[in-house]
Amino acid sequence: MKDKDCIFCKIAAGEIPCSKILEDDSAIAFLDIGPLAKGHTLLIPKDHYVTVDEMPPELAGAVLKHLPTLVKAVKSATNCEGVNILQNNGRVAHQVIPHVHFHIIPRRAGDEFHFNWPAGSYSEGEIEQLAQKIRENLSVI
Repeated sequence: MKDKDCIFCKIAAGEIPCSKILEDDSAIAFLDIGPLAKGHTLLIPKDHYVTVDEMPPELAGAVLKHLPTLVKAVKSATNCEGVNILQNNGRVAHQVIPHVHFHIIPRRAGDEFHFNWPAGSYSEGEIEQLAQKIRENLSVI
């Protein structure tokens, strides 16, 4: 599955050059050209899916099996203190390129990248009601 207008599909097909880190039949990883930190790496499936929930579980597993090795390699190469692994689904979640991709972002104390993480809470009984609703939807899918 390819999208002729998708930049990541074109990268995966070799039509647009990239600084490739790894590649197999299912996935390709390369350096982000607009990095949040030096060594910012993207891991994508070669097939076109807009959001991760559209991917077959087998493909997701084939792509994500590379994550531990990539994180180790990025940490070693950049000598960073930690990494963020981000995956955004949909424009409202700040997904800019409509092709599934995972960001591996090297982090150092005091760097420029910050999250707005306004943690909330649940009212009495609300957390279990929502958990039950999610469990019920697992069996429907």
